[in-house]
Amino acid sequence: GGASLYLFTDGYADQFGGPKGKKFKYKQMEELLIMNADKSMADQKNILEQKLKEWKGNLEQVDDILIIGIRI
Repeated sequence: GGASLYLFTDGYADQFGGPKGKKFKYKQMEELLIMNADKSMADQKNILEQKLKEWKGNLEQVDDILIIGIRI
């Protein structure tokens, strides 16, 4: 177990995509992090990458994306 700390830029939440071409948003990002918090950091990285790929589909990446996760 242990606590986890996440630091991130706005790029992930601001990415357009999904069925309506909308921004991913911070609430959805928070839910994704909480839902996968019990997984290893490596697994979380893979999940975040896959979700972003699915979300943006054929749309361009709109900004830089940086997410740092630390398990304490």
